[in-house]
Amino acid sequence: MLNPLQVLQELNESSYFLQPLAFTLLAIFLFFLYTWYSSTNTTTQKSSPPPSPPKLPIIGNLHQIGLYPHRSFQALSQRHGPLMLLHFGSVPVLVVSSAGAAREILKTHDLAFSGRPKSTIFEKLVYNYKDVATAPYGEYWRQVRSICVLNLLSNTRVRSFRSVREEETKSMIRNIKDSSSSSVLNLSELFVRLTNDVVCRVALGRKYSEGEGGESGRMFKEILGEFTDLLGIINIGDYVPWLSWLSHVNGLGAKLDKVAKQLDDFIDTAVQEHMNHSSRSGDDDQKDFLDVLLAIQKENLAGIHIDRVSIKAIILDMFAAGTDSTYTALEWTMTELLRHPRVMNKLQNEVRGIVGNKTDVITEDDLVEMHYLKAVTKETLRLHPPLPLLFPRMSTRDVEVNGYNIKANTQVFINAWQIGRDPKLYDKPEEYEPERFLNNGIDYKGNDFELIPFGAGRRACPGIQFAMAVNEIALANIVHKFDWALPGEASGEDLDMTESTGVTAHKKYPLKALAFPHF
Repeated sequence: MLNPLQVLQELNESSYFLQPLAFTLLAIFLFFLYTWYSSTNTTTQKSSPPPSPPKLPIIGNLHQIGLYPHRSFQALSQRHGPLMLLHFGSVPVLVVSSAGAAREILKTHDLAFSGRPKSTIFEKLVYNYKDVATAPYGEYWRQVRSICVLNLLSNTRVRSFRSVREEETKSMIRNIKDSSSSSVLNLSELFVRLTNDVVCRVALGRKYSEGEGGESGRMFKEILGEFTDLLGIINIGDYVPWLSWLSHVNGLGAKLDKVAKQLDDFIDTAVQEHMNHSSRSGDDDQKDFLDVLLAIQKENLAGIHIDRVSIKAIILDMFAAGTDSTYTALEWTMTELLRHPRVMNKLQNEVRGIVGNKTDVITEDDLVEMHYLKAVTKETLRLHPPLPLLFPRMSTRDVEVNGYNIKANTQVFINAWQIGRDPKLYDKPEEYEPERFLNNGIDYKGNDFELIPFGAGRRACPGIQFAMAVNEIALANIVHKFDWALPGEASGEDLDMTESTGVTAHKKYPLKALAFPHF
């Protein structure tokens, strides 16, 4: 029979060895418990998406997007924050509405957001993503973008087209002078013609305006307008695939086919004309962009194969970006000047003070000291970016932004229009005050996220210099040579500021004014 006292003594002695083991096991258990809890907690944080408004079954948040998506996004972001997740059907859509958030997307995580979303409209209108703007990020995109920059959009090439800009500006000034002071001028039409003529001469070597390009030129401008309008449409079939049939019922599919064919007919004819005269010689600076593209194709100078479809897609890009966004910026600038006589007078005084009574066209050499003109341009781009929503991007992988997890294949819309009106960035943001940009280092070239009308990062618009070169010389000449007034008894406050719908936001109704020669 065991002695109870002996048993207790033996247990007490054995506990001397068991206690360290127990503590070790307990420590190991607590370590794994902590590790599991930490990983679970971290995963939860990383998987947390940005704030979202409630969504409906099937269509998600599509019902909350009106005719002007940038305004709809502004209203929603004011409740849900500068990084907001929507759902168009089942597709996640990230809306970016502050300069800080835009910096994260376009700079810190630029590569992760370098993709472009697929779209039936892009596919049909821009040759199945063969252009620069919509091409997926990769070697093809790098090569065609490089071709455009080196041969058309670099500072050197932009300067080489100086004579074209000055000649076409002089032609516009002559057309305005030929109109009597009692004639109401359609400035919107004048600006479209100016920018289109510049782009046509640079890209195709000739103009297609009325009287010089015939009916095909007039039709091309009209179709180009329809093209940009279509790019701004949300096709529900892209987000709810089983509703794709609606495009056949509402006429969208037929319109896409019609516009795509008419654009292709015009551009293909231009390509064929150049191929028929491919023996033309001369200085490279005198060759138009289509000549250069055909030479690159013929001599296989690109790092990838460039076929005829690629050439047509690149040319279409130049027209869409070079014409529409440039004339839109010029149109809004003159609109704001007519609304604000104080600013108009101050700008005229600067320009006339620098060039005096010069009767010939102001040249680009004269623009260097026109600091207020540059401030006027920036202030217009702040309030009226040609693309209120920058061209959409897409995340190529999962990425964390400001503590939120953004899944791969999320579409991204950056609201440049809202950023320009942010009261945290600008005092009295709804007022037109160019003085805010005097003695201010903020620029529109993608380095300052307070002002990004052309985007930033690797997928920023490469044609900034080309567009602004046209804009500045045209603006300087029309305010130097003429005094301006609105028709009848209208005042600046009477101007209709309604925007058009579409990918670019120009004036819905043409800008009309009277011009009175100053000299």
